[in-house]
Amino acid sequence: MRVLIVEDDTRVSYWLSCKLQNCGHNCRLVEDGETALCLMEKEAFDALLIDRMLPGISGIDVLKALQNRPHPPAMVLSAVDQPSDRIEGLRAGASDYLGKPFDFTELLLRLEGLVRRGQSSREAEHLLHVEDLMIDRRSRRVSRGGQPIDLTEKEFALLLVLAEHPGRTVSRAMLLEKVWGYQFDPQTNLIDVHISKLRAKVDRGFQSSLLRTIRAVGYVLG
Repeated sequence: MRVLIVEDDTRVSYWLSCKLQNCGHNCRLVEDGETALCLMEKEAFDALLIDRMLPGISGIDVLKALQNRPHPPAMVLSAVDQPSDRIEGLRAGASDYLGKPFDFTELLLRLEGLVRRGQSSREAEHLLHVEDLMIDRRSRRVSRGGQPIDLTEKEFALLLVLAEHPGRTVSRAMLLEKVWGYQFDPQTNLIDVHISKLRAKVDRGFQSSLLRTIRAVGYVLG
């Protein structure tokens, strides 16, 4: 998983990041809600862990701001943990609410469950559209402007990850995790080679380019 942790207590966020990374997950740490909202506009995440009490925009307000836009499943972490507080958080858009202090194993199991349910929900919608590009998950067929595009297995897997986060930067690390399962050195040019071939098939012959490279960060589709 690629997890965004929004927590202004650096001791908590660092501890939580270390524990999740030891379990094989990637973490991005920010200390305030405004930064989190800006980051989610640009980058893709599998899950959001957010403290309720944050400087500036509260965690609840961040969740409300996310309601009308694509976003990862969110879990609120808070010492404010009365039933009315949990209800407010869930109504604001949280998928789960965990009181502090918490047991890490419980948090991990809940978080993994949220991500699995989110993935199952997305997979139920087997057709993806990014402008005039159409991807059928079931048949693994791809077309643009009605013209079929023949992709290899890895090219299709890359395109699918990008299409699930349209308009947002997907990092090289996330592509390595989703497509190759961390089996390769992050410094390898393997992704660049496959992206180059994918771009030639998706964009060549069309007036607009859908697949863009964000230097030193990752790639964007759409």
